[in-house]
Amino acid sequence: MIIQYDSIKLNVEHLSEFEPSKKTILFLHGFTGSSNDWNDIVSKIDKRFNKIALDLIGHGKSSSPVSVNYYTSESNIAQIEYVTNHLRLKEVILCGYSMGGRVALSYAIAKKEMVKGLILESASAGMKNEKEREARRKSDEELAAYIENNSLEDFAAMWLDQELFGTLRRFSNNRLKDIKEEKAKNSKIGLANSLRGFGTGVMPYSGSELVKLKIPTLLITGGLDDKFTQINQNLKKTIPSAKHKIISTSGHITHLEEPKKFIDAVNGFLSGLK
Repeated sequence: MIIQYDSIKLNVEHLSEFEPSKKTILFLHGFTGSSNDWNDIVSKIDKRFNKIALDLIGHGKSSSPVSVNYYTSESNIAQIEYVTNHLRLKEVILCGYSMGGRVALSYAIAKKEMVKGLILESASAGMKNEKEREARRKSDEELAAYIENNSLEDFAAMWLDQELFGTLRRFSNNRLKDIKEEKAKNSKIGLANSLRGFGTGVMPYSGSELVKLKIPTLLITGGLDDKFTQINQNLKKTIPSAKHKIISTSGHITHLEEPKKFIDAVNGFLSGLK
Protein backbone atom coordinates (compact mmCIF):
# COMPACT_ATOMS: atom_id res chain seq x y z
CA MET A 1 0.00 0.00 0.00
CA ILE A 2 1.53 3.28 -1.13
CA ILE A 3 0.72 6.37 0.95
CA GLN A 4 1.47 9.79 -0.52
CA TYR A 5 3.18 12.07 1.99
CA ASP A 6 4.21 15.54 0.87
CA SER A 7 6.11 14.88 -2.39
CA ILE A 8 7.21 11.34 -1.45
CA LYS A 9 5.67 7.91 -1.31
CA LEU A 10 5.74 5.66 1.76
CA ASN A 11 5.15 1.94 1.39
CA VAL A 12 3.19 0.15 4.12
CA GLU A 13 2.70 -3.61 4.00
CA HIS A 14 -0.19 -5.31 5.78
CA LEU A 15 1.43 -8.46 7.16
CA SER A 16 -1.87 -9.80 8.47
CA GLU A 17 -5.54 -9.21 7.75
CA PHE A 18 -6.38 -5.84 9.26
CA GLU A 19 -9.16 -5.77 11.83
CA PRO A 20 -10.04 -2.33 13.26
CA SER A 21 -10.94 -3.82 16.65
CA LYS A 22 -7.40 -5.14 17.18
CA LYS A 23 -4.35 -3.28 18.42
CA THR A 24 -1.66 -2.79 15.78
CA ILE A 25 2.07 -3.54 15.75
CA LEU A 26 4.16 -1.45 13.36
CA PHE A 27 7.44 -3.13 12.37
CA LEU A 28 10.42 -0.96 11.39
CA HIS A 29 13.40 -2.58 9.65
CA GLY A 30 17.08 -1.71 9.94
CA PHE A 31 19.51 0.08 7.62
CA THR A 32 19.70 -1.69 4.20
CA GLY A 33 16.50 -3.60 5.02
CA SER A 34 12.82 -3.40 4.06
CA SER A 35 9.43 -4.56 5.26
CA ASN A 36 10.26 -7.96 3.72
CA ASP A 37 12.66 -8.57 6.61
CA TRP A 38 9.74 -9.47 8.87
CA ASN A 39 7.98 -11.92 6.53
CA ASP A 40 9.35 -15.09 8.15
CA ILE A 41 8.26 -14.25 11.68
CA VAL A 42 4.99 -12.31 11.58
CA SER A 43 2.73 -15.33 11.15
CA LYS A 44 3.90 -16.57 14.56
CA ILE A 45 3.44 -13.25 16.35
CA ASP A 46 0.41 -13.05 18.66
CA LYS A 47 -2.73 -13.19 16.50
CA ARG A 48 -4.56 -10.74 18.77
CA PHE A 49 -2.68 -7.95 16.97
CA ASN A 50 -2.70 -6.46 13.49
CA LYS A 51 0.78 -6.51 11.95
CA ILE A 52 1.95 -3.85 9.50
CA ALA A 53 5.43 -2.87 8.32
CA LEU A 54 6.77 0.40 6.92
CA ASP A 55 9.55 0.75 4.37
CA LEU A 56 11.47 3.60 5.97
CA ILE A 57 12.41 6.51 3.74
CA GLY A 58 15.16 5.55 1.29
CA HIS A 59 14.41 1.83 1.60
CA GLY A 60 12.27 -0.81 -0.10
CA LYS A 61 9.37 0.57 -2.10
CA SER A 62 9.33 3.95 -0.34
CA SER A 63 10.79 6.99 -2.08
CA SER A 64 14.49 7.85 -2.05
CA PRO A 65 14.47 11.64 -2.35
CA VAL A 66 17.62 13.64 -3.02
CA SER A 67 16.97 16.05 -0.14
CA VAL A 68 18.50 14.84 3.13
CA ASN A 69 15.77 16.74 4.99
CA TYR A 70 13.40 13.80 4.45
CA TYR A 71 15.73 11.44 6.34
CA THR A 72 16.12 13.32 9.62
CA SER A 73 14.75 12.20 12.97
CA GLU A 74 12.10 14.93 12.82
CA SER A 75 10.99 13.86 9.34
CA ASN A 76 10.90 10.16 10.26
CA ILE A 77 8.65 11.00 13.20
CA ALA A 78 6.36 13.08 10.95
CA GLN A 79 6.18 10.27 8.38
CA ILE A 80 5.17 7.67 10.95
CA GLU A 81 2.60 10.05 12.39
CA TYR A 82 1.16 10.58 8.91
CA VAL A 83 0.97 6.81 8.33
CA THR A 84 -0.79 6.16 11.64
CA ASN A 85 -3.25 8.98 10.94
CA HIS A 86 -3.87 7.68 7.41
CA LEU A 87 -4.66 4.23 8.84
CA ARG A 88 -6.79 5.85 11.57
CA LEU A 89 -4.79 4.24 14.35
CA LYS A 90 -5.45 5.69 17.79
CA GLU A 91 -2.50 3.83 19.31
CA VAL A 92 0.35 1.65 18.11
CA ILE A 93 2.94 -0.81 19.35
CA LEU A 94 6.33 -0.29 17.71
CA CYS A 95 8.83 -3.04 16.96
CA GLY A 96 12.09 -1.76 15.50
CA TYR A 97 15.40 -3.38 14.64
CA SER A 98 18.69 -1.39 14.78
CA MET A 99 18.07 1.81 12.75
CA GLY A 100 14.34 1.03 12.90
CA GLY A 101 14.69 0.75 16.67
CA ARG A 102 16.26 4.20 16.80
CA VAL A 103 13.35 5.54 14.73
CA ALA A 104 10.86 3.77 17.02
CA LEU A 105 12.50 5.19 20.14
CA SER A 106 12.56 8.71 18.66
CA TYR A 107 8.86 8.46 17.78
CA ALA A 108 7.95 7.07 21.21
CA ILE A 109 9.69 9.96 22.94
CA ALA A 110 7.95 12.53 20.71
CA LYS A 111 4.50 10.87 20.69
CA LYS A 112 4.24 9.14 24.06
CA GLU A 113 0.43 9.20 24.02
CA MET A 114 0.31 7.14 20.79
CA VAL A 115 2.71 4.35 21.75
CA LYS A 116 1.37 1.57 23.99
CA GLY A 117 4.34 -0.75 23.72
CA LEU A 118 7.92 -0.58 22.48
CA ILE A 119 10.08 -3.47 21.26
CA LEU A 120 13.65 -2.47 20.46
CA GLU A 121 15.98 -5.02 18.88
CA SER A 122 19.71 -4.18 18.86
CA ALA A 123 18.94 -0.47 19.08
CA SER A 124 20.44 2.57 20.81
CA ALA A 125 19.51 6.09 21.88
CA GLY A 126 22.28 7.66 19.80
CA MET A 127 25.61 9.03 20.99
CA LYS A 128 26.16 11.54 23.81
CA ASN A 129 29.89 12.21 23.49
CA GLU A 130 30.54 14.90 20.87
CA LYS A 131 33.94 13.50 19.81
CA GLU A 132 32.38 10.09 19.24
CA ARG A 133 29.49 11.70 17.37
CA GLU A 134 31.86 13.57 15.08
CA ALA A 135 33.92 10.43 14.41
CA ARG A 136 30.75 8.53 13.58
CA ARG A 137 29.49 11.29 11.27
CA LYS A 138 32.82 11.19 9.41
CA SER A 139 32.70 7.40 9.18
CA ASP A 140 29.11 7.46 7.89
CA GLU A 141 29.96 10.12 5.29
CA GLU A 142 32.79 7.90 4.04
CA LEU A 143 30.36 4.98 3.88
CA ALA A 144 27.79 7.10 2.03
CA ALA A 145 30.45 8.03 -0.53
CA TYR A 146 31.37 4.36 -0.91
CA ILE A 147 27.74 3.51 -1.63
CA GLU A 148 27.53 6.24 -4.27
CA ASN A 149 30.75 5.17 -5.99
CA ASN A 150 30.32 1.40 -6.01
CA SER A 151 27.70 -1.13 -7.01
CA LEU A 152 25.02 -2.02 -4.48
CA GLU A 153 26.13 -5.65 -4.81
CA ASP A 154 29.66 -4.72 -3.73
CA PHE A 155 28.33 -2.58 -0.91
CA ALA A 156 26.03 -5.35 0.38
CA ALA A 157 28.94 -7.77 0.42
CA MET A 158 31.16 -5.27 2.25
CA TRP A 159 28.39 -4.34 4.71
CA LEU A 160 27.73 -7.93 5.76
CA ASP A 161 31.44 -8.68 6.03
CA GLN A 162 31.67 -6.46 9.13
CA GLU A 163 32.45 -8.18 12.41
CA LEU A 164 29.07 -6.95 13.70
CA PHE A 165 27.47 -9.51 11.38
CA GLY A 166 30.09 -12.21 11.85
CA THR A 167 27.56 -14.62 13.35
CA LEU A 168 25.73 -14.73 10.01
CA ARG A 169 28.59 -16.88 8.72
CA ARG A 170 26.78 -19.83 10.28
CA PHE A 171 24.33 -19.61 7.36
CA SER A 172 24.81 -21.46 4.09
CA ASN A 173 26.37 -19.66 1.14
CA ASN A 174 23.03 -19.74 -0.67
CA ARG A 175 21.22 -18.07 2.22
CA LEU A 176 23.89 -15.41 2.56
CA LYS A 177 23.60 -14.80 -1.18
CA ASP A 178 19.84 -14.27 -0.81
CA ILE A 179 20.36 -11.81 2.07
CA LYS A 180 22.89 -9.81 0.05
CA GLU A 181 20.64 -9.76 -3.01
CA GLU A 182 17.73 -8.45 -0.93
CA LYS A 183 19.86 -5.61 0.45
CA ALA A 184 21.13 -4.76 -3.04
CA LYS A 185 17.53 -4.01 -4.13
CA ASN A 186 17.66 -0.71 -2.26
CA SER A 187 18.58 2.68 -3.70
CA LYS A 188 22.04 4.24 -3.62
CA ILE A 189 20.57 7.67 -2.91
CA GLY A 190 18.28 6.26 -0.22
CA LEU A 191 21.01 4.41 1.65
CA ALA A 192 23.55 7.22 1.42
CA ASN A 193 21.06 9.84 2.59
CA SER A 194 19.84 7.61 5.43
CA LEU A 195 23.37 7.74 6.81
CA ARG A 196 23.61 11.50 6.30
CA GLY A 197 20.17 12.27 7.76
CA PHE A 198 19.76 9.68 10.50
CA GLY A 199 23.14 8.09 11.18
CA THR A 200 23.93 7.40 14.84
CA GLY A 201 26.23 10.42 14.95
CA VAL A 202 23.64 12.71 13.36
CA MET A 203 20.41 11.78 15.12
CA PRO A 204 19.66 13.76 18.28
CA TYR A 205 20.87 11.94 21.39
CA SER A 206 17.75 10.95 23.32
CA GLY A 207 19.35 9.51 26.46
CA SER A 208 18.19 12.37 28.68
CA GLU A 209 14.56 11.71 27.66
CA LEU A 210 14.54 8.01 28.50
CA VAL A 211 13.76 8.46 32.19
CA LYS A 212 10.43 10.06 31.16
CA LEU A 213 9.48 7.05 29.03
CA LYS A 214 6.78 5.19 30.97
CA ILE A 215 5.84 2.97 28.01
CA PRO A 216 6.20 -0.82 28.52
CA THR A 217 9.46 -1.59 26.73
CA LEU A 218 11.22 -4.79 25.70
CA LEU A 219 14.91 -4.60 24.77
CA ILE A 220 16.26 -7.56 22.79
CA THR A 221 19.91 -8.21 22.00
CA GLY A 222 22.07 -11.15 21.04
CA GLY A 223 24.47 -12.47 23.65
CA LEU A 224 27.15 -12.74 20.96
CA ASP A 225 26.78 -9.02 20.22
CA ASP A 226 28.75 -7.58 23.14
CA LYS A 227 28.52 -3.96 22.01
CA PHE A 228 24.73 -3.72 21.76
CA THR A 229 24.13 -5.94 24.77
CA GLN A 230 26.13 -3.46 26.86
CA ILE A 231 24.31 -0.50 25.28
CA ASN A 232 20.96 -2.07 26.16
CA GLN A 233 21.99 -2.97 29.68
CA ASN A 234 22.54 0.76 30.14
CA LEU A 235 19.21 1.55 28.47
CA LYS A 236 17.47 -0.81 30.89
CA LYS A 237 18.84 1.16 33.83
CA THR A 238 17.40 4.39 32.39
CA ILE A 239 14.01 3.42 30.92
CA PRO A 240 11.77 2.88 33.98
CA SER A 241 9.62 0.07 32.56
CA ALA A 242 12.21 -1.68 30.38
CA LYS A 243 12.98 -5.38 30.41
CA HIS A 244 16.06 -6.73 28.64
CA LYS A 245 16.01 -10.13 26.93
CA ILE A 246 19.44 -11.45 25.90
CA ILE A 247 19.30 -14.25 23.34
CA SER A 248 22.57 -15.96 24.17
CA THR A 249 23.05 -17.84 20.87
CA SER A 250 22.48 -14.84 18.58
CA GLY A 251 24.47 -11.93 17.21
CA HIS A 252 23.11 -8.55 16.07
CA ILE A 253 20.06 -9.66 14.03
CA THR A 254 18.18 -11.83 16.53
CA HIS A 255 14.96 -12.07 14.49
CA LEU A 256 16.98 -13.56 11.61
CA GLU A 257 19.47 -15.68 13.52
CA GLU A 258 17.20 -17.06 16.24
CA PRO A 259 13.63 -16.44 15.02
CA LYS A 260 11.91 -18.82 17.45
CA LYS A 261 13.59 -17.28 20.49
CA PHE A 262 12.87 -13.79 19.17
CA ILE A 263 9.20 -14.67 18.59
CA ASP A 264 8.91 -16.20 22.08
CA ALA A 265 10.36 -13.05 23.64
CA VAL A 266 8.01 -10.78 21.68
CA ASN A 267 4.93 -12.88 22.36
CA GLY A 268 5.78 -13.03 26.07
CA PHE A 269 5.98 -9.24 26.12
CA LEU A 270 2.75 -8.80 24.13
CA SER A 271 0.86 -11.13 26.47
CA GLY A 272 1.49 -8.66 29.29
CA LEU A 273 0.11 -5.62 27.48
CA LYS A 274 -3.34 -4.44 28.49
